[in-house]
Amino acid sequence: MFKPRWKKEALLLLKGSMKFLNYKRDLLKPDRIDEIHSRRADLKAAIKARDLEAVKECSKQLRNTCEKSLTHYRQPDWLAENIEVFWVAIVVALGIRAYFLQPFRIPTGSMQPSLNGIVATSMHDEEGWEKPWIGQRVFDFVVGGKSYESLIAEKDLTITRFEDATFFLFSRTKIYFDDGSSVVIGCPLSEASQIPTIEDKFEGVGGTRRLKRGPHFRKGDPIFQGYLTSGDLVLVDKVSYHFRQPKRGESFVFDTRDIKTEKNGTMVSQSGGSHYIKRLAGVPGDEIQIKEPDLWINGSLAQEETLKRVMAQGTDSKGEPYTGYTNDGKFQSEQTKVSLEADPSEGNNYREFFALGDNSSSSLDSRYWGSVKQYNLVGPALFSLWPFTSGHWGVIK
Repeated sequence: MFKPRWKKEALLLLKGSMKFLNYKRDLLKPDRIDEIHSRRADLKAAIKARDLEAVKECSKQLRNTCEKSLTHYRQPDWLAENIEVFWVAIVVALGIRAYFLQPFRIPTGSMQPSLNGIVATSMHDEEGWEKPWIGQRVFDFVVGGKSYESLIAEKDLTITRFEDATFFLFSRTKIYFDDGSSVVIGCPLSEASQIPTIEDKFEGVGGTRRLKRGPHFRKGDPIFQGYLTSGDLVLVDKVSYHFRQPKRGESFVFDTRDIKTEKNGTMVSQSGGSHYIKRLAGVPGDEIQIKEPDLWINGSLAQEETLKRVMAQGTDSKGEPYTGYTNDGKFQSEQTKVSLEADPSEGNNYREFFALGDNSSSSLDSRYWGSVKQYNLVGPALFSLWPFTSGHWGVIK
């Protein structure tokens, strides 16, 4: 702390020259390596003797020797250095995502009110509605994940189809019109397809839904006016399941390999995703039965707090209600039971888990497509990062 400036600079030069030797040793000729070591020794002796003039001269000689040791080496400019730092940061982030923590955006409302999906709120009926001023829009997005849309037909148009245009963590839908034009709206297919205020007239499977007859818009009509509220952005712990067994009652993320979700006609908005987030309701060896609104596990009511709050049909901190568990999908009768395989002959990779959405009446889950296999598991949902005003920010329970 109290070293004179000349001494600090000289010591930093010694440290830097040593790094130079270590990083470039394979490119340096032996005589250059010996010369750098000699110049370093001279500088050390000058520092020890506290000879300021000798320190300046030795420092100059050491710098010149290092700079001339690689005749073809050119010091990277500021742009090259910043690009290198940028790519290193990306590599580190991808490594963390691949092995430790993965961000996951919840697109649908199957876990509400515990976790939010993306919701489109129409303001078509509000006469004279306009977007707020830019400052308000920025604040609402940063704090609450709310973005505003005002799509107006520039001529007479008819919607022909909707197509999933999701990119990375951003759910988007592309809306096509009969004249070949299109617009993109920042919400998932399930929300965008509800923009036209008409009866269900959709057909098709997978990422595209076509209209048998599309809604018409005259020039100047609003296609969509309102706001979109972002789904919760959560961090998934990809490490824990390598060291412990999944626990009944926790929120968990899994991939959909070998899970046949794409042909379900009643909840096609939740089908076709590569990853789902649900509540882990049953572990290997459990027998599951639903007696509305309750969930029975191994002949008794579920005892986990996260499962009990759904059965109780109460409300969350913002007054949003839980629906209780319903007998949808294959569970059309209270007598329907499912037993989860605990130790099949194929090996532990095929152990089975039962997934349920907290929003049971609007969730595509194990009641429809069966159990989740152990090889599908990604990890428990760990932390809700954003939006901050969703009521869920913090550790996920």
